[in-house]
Amino acid sequence: MTATTLDQLKLRQSAEIVTIDWSSMSDAEGARLRALGLDEGIFVEKLHKGMFGSNDPIALKVGRMMIAVRKSHAMAITIDSVQAAV
Repeated sequence: MTATTLDQLKLRQSAEIVTIDWSSMSDAEGARLRALGLDEGIFVEKLHKGMFGSNDPIALKVGRMMIAVRKSHAMAITIDSVQAAV
């Protein structure tokens, strides 16, 4: 699969984070995402998205945790190597 952004990942699919555009978010937001385990080289799985077609927030599985990220942040995260969820 070609590189795409995290917000475009299909539900129940996993992918590797290739790059994160940290400059598109505040320092506090970037620190929060790093503290939650999001960084280059990490595999994530998209579990849920917002209700009523809003697609915001997006629930992700990172390791054994489930976290929620804003769609605007997911749009700043480039992913690759999409694989079927296990």
